[in-house]
Formats: sequence, structure tokens, C-alpha cells
Amino acid sequence: MAPQYDGYDQSDGISQLTEIMRGERLPEPTREPEPVDPGVRRTRRRRTLIIRLVVAVVVAALLGSYVAFTLTAPVGSGSAEAKTPQVHTPEAAALAMSPEGASAISVAGGSDYLPAAAAGIWATSGGDTPRPIASISKLISAMVVLSVKPLNGADDPGPTITFDKGDHKLYDKYYVLGATIAPMPTGSHMSEHDALETMLVVSACNYSESVTDWAFGTQDAFVAATKKWLAANGMTHTTMVESTGIDARNQSTTSDLIALGKLAMANPAIAKIVAMPNTNIAGFDSMSTTNDLLGTAGVNGIKTGNLLDTGYNLLYSAIVPAGKAGDLTVIGVVLGGGSRESVDNDVKGMIASVSGGFHEVELGKAGDQVGTYSTPWGKTSPLVLRAGAQVFTWSDSPITAKLSTSALRTGQAGEKVGSISWTSGKNTVIVDVVLQRAITQPSPGWRLTHPFELGK
Repeated sequence: MAPQYDGYDQSDGISQLTEIMRGERLPEPTREPEPVDPGVRRTRRRRTLIIRLVVAVVVAALLGSYVAFTLTAPVGSGSAEAKTPQVHTPEAAALAMSPEGASAISVAGGSDYLPAAAAGIWATSGGDTPRPIASISKLISAMVVLSVKPLNGADDPGPTITFDKGDHKLYDKYYVLGATIAPMPTGSHMSEHDALETMLVVSACNYSESVTDWAFGTQDAFVAATKKWLAANGMTHTTMVESTGIDARNQSTTSDLIALGKLAMANPAIAKIVAMPNTNIAGFDSMSTTNDLLGTAGVNGIKTGNLLDTGYNLLYSAIVPAGKAGDLTVIGVVLGGGSRESVDNDVKGMIASVSGGFHEVELGKAGDQVGTYSTPWGKTSPLVLRAGAQVFTWSDSPITAKLSTSALRTGQAGEKVGSISWTSGKNTVIVDVVLQRAITQPSPGWRLTHPFELGK
């Protein structure tokens, strides 16, 4: 009889194969566990404990670092949505040019506000063709005389002129012609400065011819010298046939006369003389200026001119206050006006329109909202102007604006988070943009749950 085993029959390979094919699990042979050394067991337990402690420490460190980071790391400062306030641009100022005859104006000063053209011929009306200039001729005569007989400063009397019988006859000549005259007794004398004073302030024709004869010898010589002087100074549209302006062939244009006015007011002696309301000459009675506007609307010169058949003329200079733009120097001219009164009124209106074209343009008021500041943790505050702003400008000069924002630092109410700059011409006004109310810091819970918003 064959020996029996507790498991399966190891020799019966066919039987085993049959069971496998049937899907039946064969019992595994039982094995006795190997004995474990107690020392090895203790070593294994110690190693496991150490690993667990190390893992715990690492996890605790990582967790502590995360908490420390999230609670102390800076957060994104947020973003500003802002829009530059719209500026209302006033209507363009209109220069009140004379409706009569022809006129032109030039303005010096206020270069930070006025267009560059103002310093040249800024505005004209009535064309620029030559017209009779009447006694404005005497200003040209005085300038030509000074080119050969210069005065050294505003108060230099210059050489003495003695009037003879020929000069005295000029008084009678112009009296018959109905022209403006002043006494010139035979044997009397006065300084060149005083003679020019009588010639320009009173507009005495006899003095104009006498002084030009004194300087050049004859009227023909004076006319020839005047032609050269006009050409040298670019006044190529001006004609002078005699020194007084009583001849209507003495003609000029508004642009040439603007140039003449500038030259005259740059001469200290002429500038002082044409600003005098009355003559002040020793031995002679005081006589009044023909310029009724002198001392009105800032007018400080220069010369009138009037012929019955060609209208009233005025070449004028004025110092015009213009606020922050400072004082402006206006040189203007009107040729062929209807009357002295109408031209004077036109000139006053012209000067007023220059100064009246300057104004303060309001840009914004303190507290005006220009946007909103928003943070990643859901807090917001309106962005407002810290202060009001105005810009001083001329007429409808363009005003440009630029808004910039900056990062949030403390979140306190009133903190600057940007600025707006407004520019008109060469002038810029800057106003801070601030938080209207405080923005509180994020809560610990938000920090712990939004780690990717931190450190930005």
C-alpha cells in the first residue's frame, strides 16, 4: 500500500493538471514560520518610530512655514479703475478788431499762454494795402533824425537847435494850411529832445520840417535818407514824400506800422516822449498830447494821425495786465477810422478782448471721484481728488490730461495712490489721487485659503 500525505499527491501530475484546468485552487503547502530574533524585532520597531517622527517633524515644519508665510507675506495691492475727468473747454476768445478801415495787432509777453504768432502780426482786419498815414509820418521823421543825431538815453537833451527866420516862416506856412503848429520865435532855441517832444506830443508840423531840415539840410535830403532807413528796417511798403504827413502820398501798411511801433518803443527817448500827456519845455507854454487814449486802458503811446479826407489813424502801445500771464505789451494800429471817438472806442475794445481772453479753467474739485480701487480680498474704496485744480490759460487753448496710479501701501484713508496732471501750453497742474476711505487688510482665513495671491 502506497504511503499517504496530508496535502495532495505529489506524484500524481495528471490529477493536479486536471484540477487546475477545472479552476480549482490547490491548497498551499503549510510551512512553519521561521523564528525571529528578538533583537532584530526591536531594531525594526525603533527604525519605524524614527521614520514616523521624522515625517511628523517635516510635516509640522512645512505646516508652520505655510502658516507663517500666509499670515505675514505681502498681498497683491489690488488694481485701480480710473478715468480722467472731462474738462470743459471754453469757447474761443474773439479779438475785437476794428470794423473800420484797416487794423492789426501784435502782443509781446505771455509766451507761456499765447500762440507764437501773437508776437508777430497776431491779427488783422481790412487788408494790408498802403493807406495815408497823416501825422504818423512824424514818428518816422523822428526815428530817421535819431539815426543821424542820436540821443544817449531817455533824458539826454542832445544838441541845441536855434530857430531862425526861415523856421519862423514855417509857422505861417502850416497855419495857412490849417495844420497843427506850435510857436517857434525867431532866435529861440531848444534841445533836440524838446524839439522832438513838440513834434510828437503836440504833432506840430512846423517843428517836423524844421527838425528834419536841421538834421539833413533840405527836405530832399531828408526824403532820400528816409527811403534808405525804411528799406534797412524792412518797411518796404511805406512811402514818405515829406516829413509831416500833410501830404496824402505819405502812406504805409498796418504790418509796416506795427514794425515801426516796435522800433519806436524800443528807443528810450521816443518811448518816454510819446508817453507824455503834456510838453514840459523851459520857456514855452505847456501843450497837450493829441492822443486822447493816453493813460486809458494801459495806453502809453504812440502817435495819432488825421486827414479830413482819409480818416483818423492811431498807432498805439499799451501795457495790459493779464493775471498770471503777467503784463503784456500790445502794439496796434488802426488806419482810416471814421472818427477819433470811434477809433478810440475800437482800440479800447481791442485791448479789453486781449486781457479778457485769459481765464482760469476749472479742472476738478476736491473729493471728485475719478475711479475705484479694488483688492483681491474684496475690499474697495473710491478714488478721489485730494484738492481742487484750475489751470490759467488763454481762450480755448487745448488742455491735455494724464492719470497714473501707484501701488497700495497702507490702505489708510487719504493715502496717495496716483495723480492727475493737466497741461495747457507750457503750464502743468498736478493733483494727487487718494483713497476716500480705508481699505482693511485681509483676514487670516483669507490668507490661509489664498496662498497664490500672496507675495505679489
